[in-house]
Amino acid sequence: MDITSFWHKHKTSWSELEQLVERFGRQPRTISAADIDRLTLLYKKVSAHLAYIRTFHPGDEVTLYLNQLVSRAHNLTYRQQSGSFQQLRHFFGSYLFSLVQKRSGFIGIAAFLFLLGAIFGFAAVMADPLNIYAVLPQGMAEQFDPAQLGKGHDDINSPVISTLIMTNNMKVAILAFVSGITLGIFPIYLLLFNGLLVGALAALYAQAGNSYAFWAYILPHGVIELTAIFIAGGAGLHMGYRLLVPGRFARKHQFLEAAKESAQLLLATLPLFVIAGIIEGFITPSGLSLETKYGVALATLLILGGWYGWGLKRQRSAHSASLALMSK
Repeated sequence: MDITSFWHKHKTSWSELEQLVERFGRQPRTISAADIDRLTLLYKKVSAHLAYIRTFHPGDEVTLYLNQLVSRAHNLTYRQQSGSFQQLRHFFGSYLFSLVQKRSGFIGIAAFLFLLGAIFGFAAVMADPLNIYAVLPQGMAEQFDPAQLGKGHDDINSPVISTLIMTNNMKVAILAFVSGITLGIFPIYLLLFNGLLVGALAALYAQAGNSYAFWAYILPHGVIELTAIFIAGGAGLHMGYRLLVPGRFARKHQFLEAAKESAQLLLATLPLFVIAGIIEGFITPSGLSLETKYGVALATLLILGGWYGWGLKRQRSAHSASLALMSK
């Protein structure tokens, strides 16, 4: 069925659900038991429509509209039935993966920009070590001595360092998100610049023959930290894109919806930054062997991959159930 026919066939149900959602939000005291039953029924029905249209028309604006409508209805339907723990479980165990999948293109662009900056930074310093003074901020280059990497573990106040690191990383993520209003220009700069720093430092330690130790100190927290930065950067890029390319709906509407969605992605990165900060404050500077630190990095990668795979599996199960419901 083409998208226009599908719209005309089911738009009455969508409109009714949208009106109910609005009523639940504006006049909750006037809601009857019959309204709740009707909301639940329409929520299941429109969820099935969303599953169908997402399969055959994933990039259409109607799909975006239905996704937003179903999300609002879901929040209302389960708000009365579950507590905060269940809502958090739904967000981090199901809804988050649909957001990440939907914005995977922008997250991929964020990762590419970071990698591009890293390549340029690495190449510049490898070509001429003095370029490290041009790449790194003033006074920063003198603080890095490849020969001193791993020394002074006993002088580190891990709780303080951990707190400072996670706070700084959260600020970077929030800045990458908020700066999306600059049409995506500032998020692009942030991603390129942070990649440039990592690449330049990697070259500095490579020239000293200390790459193995350098990456042992970067990867344990870096796997989680970079994942969170890419998600936050992708959220900012999406906001900027919607300001430039509003699509079928009004520019203001598209931007507000993109901002809401991006804020949810940003929220999902905060626990990741906390975990990365703990690792960077306690494990990264510790006296553990380099092999152990590589093992921690591998464990974080496997946990992230397993978590994402589990979320995709749950999504496919829900998708199959919705298609079965629609076929009845």
